[in-house]
Amino acid sequence: MAYTPATEELIRALQLLPGIGTRSATRMALYLLERDTDSARQLSHSLADALEKVHRCPSCRTLTELPVCPVCESTDRNTKLVCVVANDADRSAIEMSNRFTGRYFVLHGVLSPMDAVGPEQLGVFDLVDKVKAESIEEIMFVLDDQMESEATIYYITEQLKGLNVKCSRAMVAHLKNGSLDQAESRHLVSAIEHKREINIEQK
Repeated sequence: MAYTPATEELIRALQLLPGIGTRSATRMALYLLERDTDSARQLSHSLADALEKVHRCPSCRTLTELPVCPVCESTDRNTKLVCVVANDADRSAIEMSNRFTGRYFVLHGVLSPMDAVGPEQLGVFDLVDKVKAESIEEIMFVLDDQMESEATIYYITEQLKGLNVKCSRAMVAHLKNGSLDQAESRHLVSAIEHKREINIEQK
């Protein structure tokens, strides 16, 4: 065994983070244990605190510390327009543009059978129920142009057939690498303003 059992466990835990392989996880673990134990303790405390306080908004699945997130609580938002995004980073990018006045629904991923991510994990049926219960008039998808996102949009719109709801999609293909959280605000605003309608009844 190259390291102590606790160190090995820390390395394995760090590898759970996206994009972190064995070498990177090992470097991070050794740095925290050898050179910056104060930061390691702060990281441990902050993570435990966030896990205790942060949860998904019961209405839109946005991460929040309140019973209901501020956007869903606000009376100034357009309650008939819902923007569907893949994650909270994308939701935050759109919100920071200060141009979107509707509400959100966060999928926390896209369909990926190989990773055991299906409609239930994405809250698709919660979204359908939301459309029915709140008489939503438009669902605007702001997802990237990857194959998994395309499949996700197709699946959701299939579930929305017959519900008298308009579906549209922001032109995210114009963004750099299709990435929302790295997009400049003006490009993101342009993508949303040039959204195109999805005719779900003719699909």
